[in-house]
Amino acid sequence: MTVDIHQPYDDNNIFARIIRGEIPCKKVFENDQVLAFHDINPQAPVHILVIPKGRYVSWDDFSEKASDTEIAALTRAVGQISRDPALNNGYRLIVNCGHDADQLVPHLHIHILSGKELGAKLIQS
Repeated sequence: MTVDIHQPYDDNNIFARIIRGEIPCKKVFENDQVLAFHDINPQAPVHILVIPKGRYVSWDDFSEKASDTEIAALTRAVGQISRDPALNNGYRLIVNCGHDADQLVPHLHIHILSGKELGAKLIQS
């Protein structure tokens, strides 16, 4: 089921449970504001999810309500992870927000995809 970006934050979504340590993950990066881990259903050889630890449903929710510290922390975490040698040939950042973008988890998350040629930016119809 896709996400309505205007819905209130759900404290029982899978990413909230991962942040609380109720569900394990294969961590790539963590600090006080951000957690990054390998996707359990990878769409590329390297597929990392980067999430703020705060209660944000979407990018617009995050950009409106997050503190400057949280925004900087998320941006710097994505940058640090992207400098990993495994991503040397390039990477793609994807943020799906809402129904039309097929967002499945109601917690802001950035996909970092790499490890193969990723092809066209958008599916042509």
